[in-house]
Amino acid sequence: MTDKVHLGHRARKRFGQNFLNDDMIIDKIVTAIDPKPADNLVEIGPGLGAITEPVVDLSEKLTVVELDKDLAERLIKHPFMGPKLTVHQGDAMKFDFASLIKDGEKLKIFGNLPYNVSTPLLFHLFEFADHVEHMHFMLQKEVVKRMVASPDSKAFGRLSVMTQYYCNAMPVIDVPPECFKPAPKVDSAVIRLIPKKPEQRSAKSTKILNTVCLEAFNQRRKTLRNSLSNLLTSEEMAEIGIDATKRAENLSLSQFIDIANWIYDNKQ
Repeated sequence: MTDKVHLGHRARKRFGQNFLNDDMIIDKIVTAIDPKPADNLVEIGPGLGAITEPVVDLSEKLTVVELDKDLAERLIKHPFMGPKLTVHQGDAMKFDFASLIKDGEKLKIFGNLPYNVSTPLLFHLFEFADHVEHMHFMLQKEVVKRMVASPDSKAFGRLSVMTQYYCNAMPVIDVPPECFKPAPKVDSAVIRLIPKKPEQRSAKSTKILNTVCLEAFNQRRKTLRNSLSNLLTSEEMAEIGIDATKRAENLSLSQFIDIANWIYDNKQ
């Protein structure tokens, strides 16, 4: 049988499907999620249920968002899990996660995110940060490195700034390719994201903050004088306390926030 068929399902490249099948890794991920019966749990991309099954055994109820119609139907009809699952068949990037909030309970979200859409999906999820207790995601290891990267490193970029603006982020476990069927061509890792409280997020406009990051890192080898020239002059950067001869990767999260807030106050 081809490596692309697992438990009777052929992995679909367009959905970026790679199915986890290593029991030790699954146990470690479930331990990190720490599901409880009273939790408002949400899984993105449950696939064939490798993590779904042990989580629902501990929690008794679980909401899942699955793009693949065949896999969604398979979960609905599952003899043991089906009655405990609320299945939403559709695109997680278009899903309103706030619609799952009941009685003010915060969500605990987890999943194996398709590598081809992981960054835009993370940005979509950040919009619901105030409704989330924690998130655990399997991602390409390089993406996890970028999310937790510090300034003055090549991995530090827009994803680092925006992740660390919304969340405290920490790697949980590395997952090699052989833990999946079919095996991906890259290493994976699980990351834990704990959203910061609203008062810890001081940007007056996250849209402007994101725009500053896009401009700054679009041509990351350029100095800020050049990369941010569409937004600020060198004199304005000096007024904010930013050295225009530095590159984007040399700025801290707080400096990106300072730039965004200055633009909000002075250029609206």
